[in-house]
Amino acid sequence: MGDDVLVGVTEAGADDARLEDLALLLRQELLSLDVRAVEPYRDGEAPDGTRGALAAIAGVLSVSLAPGLQVLGSVVAVVREWLRRAGDGRTVKLTIDNDVIELTGTTDEVQQQLVDAFVRRHAGADG
Repeated sequence: MGDDVLVGVTEAGADDARLEDLALLLRQELLSLDVRAVEPYRDGEAPDGTRGALAAIAGVLSVSLAPGLQVLGSVVAVVREWLRRAGDGRTVKLTIDNDVIELTGTTDEVQQQLVDAFVRRHAGADG
C-alpha cells in the first residue's frame, strides 16, 4: 500500500455532497496521468451485518501509483493547478504512509519547498 496516495479535498463551508462533487472533478484530472487507479477512498472495516461495503469518506480519493512513484510530482502539479483555478477556500491534503502535506491555491516559495521535499521523500533515490 506504500504506493497509494490519499488525496483529501476540503472547502470552506462545503457539505459532504459538495466534497464528493469536488473529488469527482479532481479525479477526472488525475485520471489523465499515468496512474493505475483513482478511486473514492474507503476506510476501515465494514460493520457487522453489512455486505462488505465500506463507507467512502467524502472528498477523499485514493490514487494508486505505479511502482517507483515518479508520477508523484505530476499528481502534485495537477492538484496545485486545480486549486489555483478554484480560487480561495479549497485545500487538498496529500498523504503517503502517514506523511501529510497540505496544498492551497497559493504558490509561494515556502509551499514550493515543502512540496519539493515531500516529493523527494517519496520518489525514491533517483526519482
